[in-house]
Amino acid sequence: MTKKKTTEKIVAFGHKNVQATHPTTLMITKHDDLTKNGDCVIAVGADKSLADLSEEFKTLLRKTNSKLLIKIKTGGLEESVNAEGNPNLSLSDTVDAVIRKSDFLSNRTLALKADKASIDLSRQMIELLKNPKQKVIITLTVEISQ
Repeated sequence: MTKKKTTEKIVAFGHKNVQATHPTTLMITKHDDLTKNGDCVIAVGADKSLADLSEEFKTLLRKTNSKLLIKIKTGGLEESVNAEGNPNLSLSDTVDAVIRKSDFLSNRTLALKADKASIDLSRQMIELLKNPKQKVIITLTVEISQ
């Protein structure tokens, strides 16, 4: 059995209104502003949306049994989230990327069946992400065994 994998990197920033209290989703957005209603958002001002991801990445993520490892790094801290791809992902949204614990699909969905939502991230990391100058690197690695 061979494994195929590819990686994408997204650079984003914190925001004073980051709360990360949503129990089922985690979101990164290209928007620079964030209201208190955006309780799943962990980073703003992202340099990529779903539409900006490479075709190779999207093709692999849409394969049955694809696995996605999301690494979130900021201020010397790192969190990992494991999720799954799906053949029905559109990966077309030009602003947001949403990682979901459920299997709900929309054009903003990056991955499904995640083992963490925003509420599950370390509060130490979330405190750092309340600083608008705090840079965060999100590394997405999709892998499939064939």
